[in-house]
Amino acid sequence: MAARLLCAAALSAFASSVRAQTVVPVSQPPPDAAELDPNAPLDPMPGLGVAWPDLNARDTTETAPGTATEASPAAPEETAGEVRYTVIVEGLGALGDSVDLLSQFRKQSALEAERKEAANAAQIGRRSRADADLLAELLRSRGYYDATVEPRTERAGDILRVVLTVEPGEQYRFASVELPGLEAAGAEDQAKLRAAFGINTGDPVIAEDVIAGGTALARALGEAGFAGARIGEQDIEINHQTHLATLSLPVDPGPVARFGAIHVTGKPNFSANHIATIARWKSGAPFKRSKVEDLRRALIATGLVATADIRVVPVDDGRTVDLAVRLEPAPSHTIAGELGYGTGQGARFEASWTDRNFFNPEGALTLRAIGGTKEQLLGVQFRRNNFARRDQVLNLIASAAHQNFDAYEARTVQLAGNIERQSNFIWQKKWTWTAGAELLATDERGAFSTAGVKETHKFFIAALPAGLGYDGSDSLLDPTRGFRLSGRISPEISAHGGRFTYGRAQFDASAYHPVSDRVVAAGRVRLGTILGASAFDIAPSRRFYSGGGGSVRGYGYQRLGPKDVDGDPIGGRGLAEFAVEARVRLQQFGGNFGVVPFFDGGSLTTEALPDFKDWRFAAGLGVRYYSSFGPIRVDVGVPLKRDQGDGPIAVTVSLGQAF
Repeated sequence: MAARLLCAAALSAFASSVRAQTVVPVSQPPPDAAELDPNAPLDPMPGLGVAWPDLNARDTTETAPGTATEASPAAPEETAGEVRYTVIVEGLGALGDSVDLLSQFRKQSALEAERKEAANAAQIGRRSRADADLLAELLRSRGYYDATVEPRTERAGDILRVVLTVEPGEQYRFASVELPGLEAAGAEDQAKLRAAFGINTGDPVIAEDVIAGGTALARALGEAGFAGARIGEQDIEINHQTHLATLSLPVDPGPVARFGAIHVTGKPNFSANHIATIARWKSGAPFKRSKVEDLRRALIATGLVATADIRVVPVDDGRTVDLAVRLEPAPSHTIAGELGYGTGQGARFEASWTDRNFFNPEGALTLRAIGGTKEQLLGVQFRRNNFARRDQVLNLIASAAHQNFDAYEARTVQLAGNIERQSNFIWQKKWTWTAGAELLATDERGAFSTAGVKETHKFFIAALPAGLGYDGSDSLLDPTRGFRLSGRISPEISAHGGRFTYGRAQFDASAYHPVSDRVVAAGRVRLGTILGASAFDIAPSRRFYSGGGGSVRGYGYQRLGPKDVDGDPIGGRGLAEFAVEARVRLQQFGGNFGVVPFFDGGSLTTEALPDFKDWRFAAGLGVRYYSSFGPIRVDVGVPLKRDQGDGPIAVTVSLGQAF
């Protein structure tokens, strides 16, 4: 019913601007009205419009070829006076948009909407008349102003057929389309604005197109800088003799405007300067309506604003527009948790508490804790969004962690800071980057010689990590097409038995291609190297490792590569990996589940360059549940060449695709 009321309201607004042009011959004036005779007999009552069905009769009429038919499922079991019926629409076969017309009719049809309720012949008659009026209205909205729809009922066995016979007539077209006043926008803008309106001489008189054209024109005026533009009431005149129409839509563009000052009220108490930082314009720039909407979305995306009402205030005779921004606050505190499991990583639970406006504006303070079988951490992070410019983030981090993996055990205190440009779920960016500094004091137990005997050493490390990424995919968590490239370098100074320097570099690439509507082929490669120091001089936590849910599935976390005398991984300097998989969505269960067969490979060596001869491979199968916030994955991999300590399978559970 809501859809029908909405459609009716739109068509009513359109119909109110349509005037019928009637031609009366001068030589034939209309007759005078006869005087009323109170003694004259009453005329017979008019017919009800639909013949009362004979429920005992049987109809043998066949539907004409090309007739569009819509059959309703059976109503409940017949009781006395109740019947089942079908709905048949005849006469639309010649119309080019008959499928769309029937679809709209079916969504708003009284016969369809009420078919599950008990219905007798009188009720069916009322519904059929209402549907005939509806169908005629829909035809008029498409320019068939002479259309007629006649309802009738026929008996066909135990089913009553309600037949709506349509005679659409000729489709009316526009003889002229005028936008008076648009010339004030200037010749160049006038041509663009008229093209945006999209209704031209010779086009059919379709209500939805005219309404959409007015909306598009208003949007285009705002994009062209006409902040105070006004569009008048449309005037459509119909000539039933020529089957033509004229359209006039007055436009007052007003002056071209520029952005002025920003004024802020409400909470959170963002300053005008901070909102100007978020806005994608500078004061004095040409006005664009889309940039105002972009600012509104960006304010909501901070997570601190529930409602952002932005009002355009003309000043200087409309040549400048100030923005009056009124903010309504959203909750600023967040408690979050994450649970995962990986073979070799064990179970892992992370919890955090965040005040997203601890330091106004947008200065978030996060307390973070990790508890797991292999890792524990306590940390605090300060994060300022939109720092100095839009979408730029300042991070300051302090943490104390304990990691106890097969490869090494480390107790680490870290101080780090960086500035980054990151992608997010609202604005997925093509280019991202990060640059910062790290200071670490770490006490680590691992292998520090070719003998493979574990020892414990202390390291003090300073690093300057930086990264650059390009994202040409169509989704952050579940890409189906495109590709991604990223590179990361980290020159580092290590104090351990003297001071030495080295550099870590890693390159990643992935690609996605839709094979069909339900299958996506995906692949990735990773290359890494450490130059300037031997593998055993470098702290174990700073070496490369391979294996695990984000690496070569089938091998446990960090399990792929050279081992020590106990069969534990020692890490390396030269890394190469690849993965290919097919992401198949299942039609069952509404398409919310999928399977992912995959094949991974990797090579890790203590030398600076990867060894492309000694590959280790794994194959497996994953299951995906496509939730509203991204796919949840469970991957089970099998190593195809097991070493001592490698299990028969490796399992990973996490959020998002593997790459």
